Amino acid sequence: MGLVLGSGLGAVRERITDFTDLPYADIPGLPQSTVEGHGGFLRTGLLGGTPVIAQCGRVHLYEGYSAAEACFSIRVLFELGVRTLLLTNAAGALNPLFSAGTLMCVTDHINFSGQSPLTGPNIDAWGPRFPDMSQVWCPGLVDLALAESRRLDLVLERGVYIQVAGPSLETPAETRAYRQLGADAIGMSTAIEAIAAAHMGMHVLGISCLTNKNLPDCMAETSHQEILDMAGRAASDMARLLEAVARALPGQTLA
Repeated sequence: MGLVLGSGLGAVRERITDFTDLPYADIPGLPQSTVEGHGGFLRTGLLGGTPVIAQCGRVHLYEGYSAAEACFSIRVLFELGVRTLLLTNAAGALNPLFSAGTLMCVTDHINFSGQSPLTGPNIDAWGPRFPDMSQVWCPGLVDLALAESRRLDLVLERGVYIQVAGPSLETPAETRAYRQLGADAIGMSTAIEAIAAAHMGMHVLGISCLTNKNLPDCMAETSHQEILDMAGRAASDMARLLEAVARALPGQTLA
């Protein structure tokens, strides 16, 4: 199982046992993260008894990387044998019914970043030139996450995640527009990673930590530090959920 940890979600990696860390700097060609709240290493070990390779920190388009570069680590995980991928992120809640500090399971996404990791020559060994995107987020993994959240008595919303390029946060008008597009949460990662993973036929699950609430008619100022602080407070719930999903995963049949 592969795991990508988003902003402020370091508590999740602490659940990994019998681990070995490999700094990104020791992996030839792997882009380096420059953003606070993102580590810079791969951690291999066991999560809930299931072998896992965790990407502790990611890179983003706003750091100056192309979509292909930002998703290079997803290709690495695939080549290392990962076929089930759990993507996490810190996101703003666009749905007014969702609360900051809770989790959301991604059921679909909108790539509003303006870039795709599939731009350029296609590598046939990874997937087709025009991959189908009708079911990027694995229904079996969504059902598993919802079942485990109920068992743990955790609030787990379901919704559509929209990725923008960033790094500026959203204006009130943009918030209204993204909501009208059908998005429930917004962030600056994940969708392009899911596209790369789906291109290679991986089973993908996405869990967002909703760190702030975007209400266009009463927008409150926020900062990256406040987002990290809220993600850190909710990280224990994220860690419990992902550990439970990992523990239950070996007994699942995924379509």
